[in-house]
Amino acid sequence: MGRQRGPPANGKAALVASQWESSAGRTLGAAGECGAHAMAGSSARDTAKDPGPRGRRRTWAELLMGRVRRQKPGAEHGPQIRAAAVQLLRRHLNLGHLLLEVGGPPPAKLRPSAWPDLRSDHSNLGALVGSALRDQALRLGVPVAVLASQTVASGIVQICKAHAEPSLGVLLDPEQRKKLSSLLEITGQLSEHSMFSRLAFCQELWKAQDSLLLEAVWRLHVQNIVNLQELLESHEDTQAVVAWLFRNVRCLCEQTEEAGPHSDIAGAMLSDFMQVFVLRGFQKDSGPGRNAEAERMPQIAAAVLRGMLLLALEALADGVQEESVSHKAARCWFSGFSGHTLRSIISTDSPKRFFRHTLTQILTHKPVLKVSDAVHMQREWSFARTHPLLTGLYRRLFVLLSPEELVGHLQDVLETHEVNWQHVLSCVSTVVVCFPGAQQLVTDWVARLLARAFESFDLDSMVTVFLVVRQAALEGPAVFPPYADWFQASFGSTRGHHCSSKKALVFLFKFLSDLVPFEAPRYLQVHVLHPPHVPSKYRSLLMDYVSLARTRLADLKVSVENMGLYEDLSSVGDVIEPHSQAAQDVEKAIQVFEHTGKIPVAVMEASIFRRSYYTSHFLTALLTPRVLPSPPDSRAAFIESLRRADRVPPSLYSTYRQACSAAAREKPAGVALGMETDPGCTEDSLAPLTAALGELRAAMADPTQHDALSAQVAVVAERLSSALGLCEDGSSPEVSKIQLSILAPRLEQREQQVVDLLLASFCQSVMAASSFAPPDRQGSWAAHFVTATCGRTLLPAVLSRLCQLLRHQGPGLRASHVLGLAALAAHLGKSQSALPEVHVGPPAPARGLSVPEFFDSLLTCGSKESLLFCLKFCTAAISYALCKFSSQSRDAWYSCLSPGLIKKFQFVVLRLFSEARGPVSVEDAAGLPWCLLPVDWQRAALCLWRHRAFQDLLKEEEFRLTYRDWVQLELEIRPEVDSLSDTERWDFHQWAIREHYLPMPSAAGGCDGDLETACTVLLSGMMDFCQSSRSYNHSENSDLVFGSYTGNRDIFSRLQEMAADLEQGPAVPHGPAASRGHFLFQVFRSRLQALAGGQDLASRLRRQRELLLCKRILLGLPASILTGSPQTEPLATPDFAEFFQLVNSELRNFSHGGALTHDITVHFFRGLLHACSRSRDPSLAADRTLTACQTKCPLVLTSALLWWPRLEPELCCQWRSFQGPLPRELQRLREAWRFAGSFLSPDAESPDTMLPAAGPAWVSAAALHFAVQRAGKGSLWRGLARLCGLQDELLLVLLFLSSLGLLSSRLTPRDASCPAALDVCAEVLGHLEKRKVSWLPLFQLTDTATGLGRILLLLAPDQHIRLLPIAFCSLISCCEEDALIQDAAFLPIAVDMYLKLLRLFAAGETGAVSTAARSQELQGQGDPVGLVTRARHFLLRSVPRCPTQSFSHVAELLASHGNCDPELSAALLSRQQATANAGLSQEPHLF
Repeated sequence: MGRQRGPPANGKAALVASQWESSAGRTLGAAGECGAHAMAGSSARDTAKDPGPRGRRRTWAELLMGRVRRQKPGAEHGPQIRAAAVQLLRRHLNLGHLLLEVGGPPPAKLRPSAWPDLRSDHSNLGALVGSALRDQALRLGVPVAVLASQTVASGIVQICKAHAEPSLGVLLDPEQRKKLSSLLEITGQLSEHSMFSRLAFCQELWKAQDSLLLEAVWRLHVQNIVNLQELLESHEDTQAVVAWLFRNVRCLCEQTEEAGPHSDIAGAMLSDFMQVFVLRGFQKDSGPGRNAEAERMPQIAAAVLRGMLLLALEALADGVQEESVSHKAARCWFSGFSGHTLRSIISTDSPKRFFRHTLTQILTHKPVLKVSDAVHMQREWSFARTHPLLTGLYRRLFVLLSPEELVGHLQDVLETHEVNWQHVLSCVSTVVVCFPGAQQLVTDWVARLLARAFESFDLDSMVTVFLVVRQAALEGPAVFPPYADWFQASFGSTRGHHCSSKKALVFLFKFLSDLVPFEAPRYLQVHVLHPPHVPSKYRSLLMDYVSLARTRLADLKVSVENMGLYEDLSSVGDVIEPHSQAAQDVEKAIQVFEHTGKIPVAVMEASIFRRSYYTSHFLTALLTPRVLPSPPDSRAAFIESLRRADRVPPSLYSTYRQACSAAAREKPAGVALGMETDPGCTEDSLAPLTAALGELRAAMADPTQHDALSAQVAVVAERLSSALGLCEDGSSPEVSKIQLSILAPRLEQREQQVVDLLLASFCQSVMAASSFAPPDRQGSWAAHFVTATCGRTLLPAVLSRLCQLLRHQGPGLRASHVLGLAALAAHLGKSQSALPEVHVGPPAPARGLSVPEFFDSLLTCGSKESLLFCLKFCTAAISYALCKFSSQSRDAWYSCLSPGLIKKFQFVVLRLFSEARGPVSVEDAAGLPWCLLPVDWQRAALCLWRHRAFQDLLKEEEFRLTYRDWVQLELEIRPEVDSLSDTERWDFHQWAIREHYLPMPSAAGGCDGDLETACTVLLSGMMDFCQSSRSYNHSENSDLVFGSYTGNRDIFSRLQEMAADLEQGPAVPHGPAASRGHFLFQVFRSRLQALAGGQDLASRLRRQRELLLCKRILLGLPASILTGSPQTEPLATPDFAEFFQLVNSELRNFSHGGALTHDITVHFFRGLLHACSRSRDPSLAADRTLTACQTKCPLVLTSALLWWPRLEPELCCQWRSFQGPLPRELQRLREAWRFAGSFLSPDAESPDTMLPAAGPAWVSAAALHFAVQRAGKGSLWRGLARLCGLQDELLLVLLFLSSLGLLSSRLTPRDASCPAALDVCAEVLGHLEKRKVSWLPLFQLTDTATGLGRILLLLAPDQHIRLLPIAFCSLISCCEEDALIQDAAFLPIAVDMYLKLLRLFAAGETGAVSTAARSQELQGQGDPVGLVTRARHFLLRSVPRCPTQSFSHVAELLASHGNCDPELSAALLSRQQATANAGLSQEPHLF
């Protein structure tokens, strides 16, 4: 290694030096000739300067001669050369330059192959720098760590000074960042070898603090060279370091948003600094033993945080301009108050303490406003008017504070500090707006403060209460009750705190009086109109305050008497002038009149109690002369109602009518409805508009004139106002909602002329602009045109005309019209938030539609022509929106079009183009679909389909075409005018259902492979469509769901196919899966339950229509469905439980005469035969099912008896396949039917020898009842005479069924040839009386009845059960009065039936009976009034004659409804008191 030269060194230093020399030797030896020549040159220069050992300088010639004579160094001279090189470097080494250069790129003059990659050999770099530092420290006699620290600090300062981009402020440029990274890497290695002093480094760094950049400090912190706390605490002057740090952090916030590519670094710096400041500045105290030195970092952090907050608050207080430097700095600093920024320290308590401290600082910042200022100005401090930066800061601070903690902290601050009322009240507004449960918290807080205020007569608490309540009420009733409601609830009753004593009253009125000079007029009006409750002896206190408040209102020129009818006392805005408020009152009153059909109560009260305002302002605004429309509108109808009610003075009404007639004579024909005509308008006012539109089109076609388009649009807008006859002051009223008929839109002639001019010009301009540039490069002329020409005044006419064009004339429109109207739809959709809702008639929904939804409702898919037009319009609209707005935010162009229009495009593309049904190859060509229009619609549609942006749109759930959407759209297709043939349509259905939606996941709108789910969705969609108004377009007879509209047949066929597949599919085992039942009954049950709530006529009719639809669908599906889901093994008893439930709960109410219709009856027995065919013992299965019907669904058996002549042949024919006799229960039905027929036959045997069929007696009774209905008069009376031979139970059931027939005859008039139902009942009653069998329990049946009573209830519709009192009161006239009265059960039942009859009469349910009775001969018996009168007289006659035991339960009946007939109640109670209690006779219980 050669001889060591230079000063001696100890062992460790020698070791380091030797390592460094070896490394340096290897490095320089690898440098080759270049390094040798460099060293030689350097040596020569040194020699020339040094006189040498003899002290004589050699001449230049001697030097050259010595160089020539020098021998070539050989291999043995290598160590000497390396030693010389090392010595040379030691003598001329600059440590500062060394640290900055070792990490840089090699010099360009050196060959890359000869220069080692020092950056990849970090150990060599560390050894090199370490050795150099060691040698230098040894020569200087200083510790190596101190020298290294000074050297590194000097290097950092040099890097910071070399600022190539001054605009970066506290940030480094890329070159600086690269050098600093290398320097810090070496510094880290030095620190690892204990060759670096942090303290010395920090002290050296602070000597050049003016040159130090904040990013360099941050990198020292994040790379763990010196953490921020250690660096800041090393500075001797705390105030100086706070000032330096505050200045740099402020600069960082000011330039963060403008840092461009450096914004990520700036954001990370701010986040790290915020975390350190919060963690160190708001950590828990360690205790009293904590020294002052340890407190320096918390002081520094708190000072910087406080300074930045005060800086931002000052900027907001000074009215900082948007996007100014101060605004950006405040926004950047406030962004640090977030969980994202503090996420790494969120587990500590520091962020929460910091947020509480910050909130306190905000609330107490510059408390210069007085309470009087707050009272006067607080409406300017609502949430909407507060600066968004401040409300955003509040919301961030609220994240870590619960509402309870927040309210408690507000109270603490108010009690212990002088506060800035603007910040306090804006904070209250933010609390009530942002916290859902804040209303109750603030209400409770205010209640506590109010109680405290009156307990200790604390004025501060009273001030807080009123300011907080008023501030919360400013945010609207959705978040806090109105101030008027709170004031009335707090002080309007004797429960208020002010009523506790006279002192409390004086305290309240003294407080209110002190507020009067500063109060807004609204609050004074509240206090006057809703004054506090005051005892009469202290009335003078109230009158003094009211007088003071009225005086103040008079000074403000506000009249209490002239307040509007619907004036919002909760609003603290400027009081509206009476004439302006009256106009608003008129509009609101007309709206109420439209909804109720009655004069509003507020108007009636004003006409009596506020006559001055009513006559001077309200009627004046209402009776403004105008051209009266024909037919009359809501305003005219309202005026007429007021006139009939004598609420309009005749003279005023006469003057109004004369003025309207004069206006009609003066108004030119053809002026648009609802638009005032300017007398200055000329008849040819359309000519200037036409000329202006022509100039706009010319400018559009000339690329050099595009700068003048905005000015030309303004000219069009001005000419449009003249054409419409609008006044120059723009006082034409704007519409709040648009009402039009989608089936028959109407426009006035002048309206249509103007709108056609505008639409034609817009379409032509779009085509002209698109010939030069795509939509995204056309500028904003289209948006300006739509805004200027389609404002709220003309928008109703524009939409009506669009309805005519798109819905009724769409297929006939030219391509240019389609493109232009599609672009118009996109721009109107972009402005939908500023446009009113559109209310259209059927077939659209009754709710208001946004403008994009309105365009969707105009596109139909029923025929080939409408499908093609829908494809064109959707392709054009989506392509235009995609090209025009896709450069903006995603939501911007998503909002242009409705999800319904996007779904229709998907539907049409999948339906018409089979190539779109496969996997989509996504394309990225922006604007390509629009460029293809209108040349090739199919190619454009497929191009749009494959466009990446459109496919990304379809990933959004709201725009995806789901299976349910597909069903609804496919139902609109009419096959006879479909673009697909029958085969193609079947193929499309199979692909869509089986291949596309069935395997699709439910999250994507499919069925998860569940065929039952597919059936359920298909069935629900079909029922929705059939019940919706859209199906009305296809046929006038829309009730015939599957017969009138052939489009349903194909979809229903798919349902039949899938239902059959389910029946043939895998069986469901017993258990929970089987208990869910069949999908068909699940759908029926859920839909019918959803319609079960309403009791009005419309609700009942909707439910009846729904049930009729369920029945038709049930009949259209295989009868095997009635047995529910297929089972794994045949059951001995088929499961008809769901069908029985449907019959008992729903179909029973549509039965007639105790039986179902023939079609549903036959369907059940077909299902029974199918179930028997799958059973091991068909006969046993049939017997068990029909036996179960006797108790679970008796209506099926009675239906079979009614239709037996038509049912028996099919049953017998089908049963032959089982090769056995009919099952026993079917034979019993046959026997019962034959018994009833023979009983009424003229050739019948003696009644003693005629026995009913085996089985329950009620079955034979039902058969006999149906036979009676079919019999002629002669055979009827002969048969009825034989009733004496029948058993009691059979007669009772026959009487019940005959009573139902009596009610049916009253509800539905029969032919004159039908026997009188009342006569049949009378005959049966006669036989029962002869046997002394009580029939009264028939009218005491309830839902809890069992046995025969339960069966009878299941045979009767609910309406008939409710109307049983009518039948009862009709039957008592057929009975022997004395025998009936002596029955102890008669009086309670009779009174109960009579009271129920009265309730039916009062509810109007006897109206149907009354209507039907008008067509009958016995109108006296059918008249409800006569029936009630006769029943009442009968009861009044019977009460004195009834036995004493009859009155035991009468009091219970009268307790609930005795007030319906006071006279009868008095008679019953009197009779009850006059008699002694007696035991009740027991009747045999047949039920």
